[in-house]
Amino acid sequence: MLKVSQRYSGSMPAEVIDRLSLPFDLRKRGRFKAVTESGRDIGLFIERGQVLQHGDLLQTECGGVIEVLAEAEAVVTASSDDWLQFAKVCYHLGNRHVPLQVGERWLRFQPDHVLQELAELYGLTAVQEQAPFSPENGAYGAHGGHSHAEHEPRHETGHQHSHKQGAHLHDHHTDQSHSH
Repeated sequence: MLKVSQRYSGSMPAEVIDRLSLPFDLRKRGRFKAVTESGRDIGLFIERGQVLQHGDLLQTECGGVIEVLAEAEAVVTASSDDWLQFAKVCYHLGNRHVPLQVGERWLRFQPDHVLQELAELYGLTAVQEQAPFSPENGAYGAHGGHSHAEHEPRHETGHQHSHKQGAHLHDHHTDQSHSH
């Protein structure tokens, strides 16, 4: 079994020996077993707290490099041509603290009929599909600023946003029973 205990940190481009396709729920864990694309068993024992992103590189104990891929999984992709309605849906879904991938006038979340109905109530077109899911890390997560356009249904503008720590303040002790 291949064993991974760290992310690849080399300064030179690495030769990838294999790829590991994972759904979001596994990419947010630090310890698990899986099987690579070529059928190799692999055990991950990496630092917890940072979600593995599509394109991240992992280093095996024997020096090999494994590339992480975001696996297609069941998601809802909602889109709109109306920026105001799109912004309102992002606001309401953000208040529910659900994992949310945001693009230019489209967003993606894990299947939930209540969230899908909310998006449709605001006029967004919501489609259940199989697609890679790479949600935002959150207000206090690492902001890598990178994008993987092959997973996005619309054109990526390439611009980056600055995020000031502390700019997103709200009460985490409110009743969350309405989230699902």
